Amino acid sequence: MSMSVNVRQQMVEGSWIRRMFEEGAALKALHGVEKICDLSLGNPIVEPPAEFEVALRRLAEKPIPGMHRYMANAGYEETRAAVARELERETGVSLTARDVVMTCGASGAMNVVLKALLDPGDEVIVLAPYFVEFLGYVDNHGGKARVVRCDRDFLPDLAMLADAIGPQTKAVILNSPNNPTGVVYPESIIRGIGEVLARKEDELGHQIYLISDEPYRRILFDGLMPVPVFRHYRNSVVVSSHSKDLALPGERIGYAALNPESDEHDDLMAGFIHCNRVLGFVNAPAMMQHLVKNLQNVTVSVAEYERKRDLLYGELSAMGYDVVRPQGAFYMFPKAPLEDDVEFVRELLTLLILVVPGRGFGAPGFFRISYCVNDRTLEASLEGFRKAAVAYGLTS
Repeated sequence: MSMSVNVRQQMVEGSWIRRMFEEGAALKALHGVEKICDLSLGNPIVEPPAEFEVALRRLAEKPIPGMHRYMANAGYEETRAAVARELERETGVSLTARDVVMTCGASGAMNVVLKALLDPGDEVIVLAPYFVEFLGYVDNHGGKARVVRCDRDFLPDLAMLADAIGPQTKAVILNSPNNPTGVVYPESIIRGIGEVLARKEDELGHQIYLISDEPYRRILFDGLMPVPVFRHYRNSVVVSSHSKDLALPGERIGYAALNPESDEHDDLMAGFIHCNRVLGFVNAPAMMQHLVKNLQNVTVSVAEYERKRDLLYGELSAMGYDVVRPQGAFYMFPKAPLEDDVEFVRELLTLLILVVPGRGFGAPGFFRISYCVNDRTLEASLEGFRKAAVAYGLTS
């Protein structure tokens, strides 16, 4: 048998998002695309902002000599400086280009950071519900993921986090606004996590890094503002991308930014740059680097996502679904009316609705809805959700 046992096992356990994508493709072939309410993928339906289109057209009409060549593995100096300036504006922490490496999306950044940090057997704490791929990223680099459940409101439990940290703990991954719940961790929680980690560093005698995964940082509702981890913990790294704030998921452009006050800053940045190369990324896409350097303060219409949130949350709540109100991103994570979330998701398939079971995110008993879809799809799904609610006694 040629395939590794580890990879084969990962494929069996698999990504539930990918499984639902495949089931959705079969349903669409059978019933027609227009009849399927596909709420399974976080693939924004919105187009990039007009400023991106203008910048792209300008670059196409007046190309920069050498713009498609290799550059330093960290990325263009001017792009890294632009990212640093925007992060400084948001966080109040002074950053420069030397604190940033451009990467192939946030997933590329996460793999770069974990590759640089982990020795075989090191533990990385992952808070559930979590983004599906975090466990795979940790495994990629010889680490062991230790899952810690959040509370019933999907907020980190500081006592449980502290109990989970041990001699092998090398990092903790945060994701706020959260995929799959849409929950935003308040400043009190971020501050508390920083205090727990600082205390544990002193107790254990080694650094513990806080890796904050922030691709949804600008998609915040209800007047909320981002909570910068850099203000609350010294040994912290931000990984992010422009997949969501500029609606460019297919362009794979992101970055890793290291807190300038972190221990061993220069060595770690050199490690990030080295790992960007040896992991095979080499460098972030050149054309996208040229474009996003002037778009750091631009984002898609957050009001549009907030309107969709309000519609879906209001309707599902009225039907009797138990759902925590999202404050950001474009996901909702209701409790399934059955103990077996997979069974309920398969029931929704019969109503031509595609969602993802919560067990794929480390939270059995729930299901994820992605509402970054057009209004027609979102509104058409409501009839099916209503039928399921009646069938399972949520509403009359």
